[in-house]
Amino acid sequence: MPRKTAAEGALFVRLPNAAVEKLDRAAEALGMRKKDLVAGLVSRYVDPDNPRGLDALGALSTREIALGVVEPASPRGSYSFQPYEPPEVMTAEQAAEFLQVDPSVVIEMATSGQLPGRRLGGGWRFAREALVAWLGEPEKRR
Repeated sequence: MPRKTAAEGALFVRLPNAAVEKLDRAAEALGMRKKDLVAGLVSRYVDPDNPRGLDALGALSTREIALGVVEPASPRGSYSFQPYEPPEVMTAEQAAEFLQVDPSVVIEMATSGQLPGRRLGGGWRFAREALVAWLGEPEKRR
């Protein structure tokens, strides 16, 4: 199972559908994970210590950028928060987001019996309560 490095943090954002589709297509075309693509873009183009760079980034929220969508800028100092409430029964992708791992890890662990889940139709289903209980169990020594 791949491990996250200590230098990673979580970022959950809602993007316009056009931006999501572009990000999906770019990640697929490059054979990259979306998180790596976004991290590369932020590393290259976001410099919070440069006033000119911040002004240019601030202008993005009011201009039409290659997405073809103009969205009004939020007033500075405002925020939008929508809590993430995972469903009681999750797909492999939702369970992966809940556990903060790749979906392939969830499927591999479920297939081997390490993760509580059930095959249903063509995919896996996971009970949120069972995943939380599984996380709370002490890890078995080999």
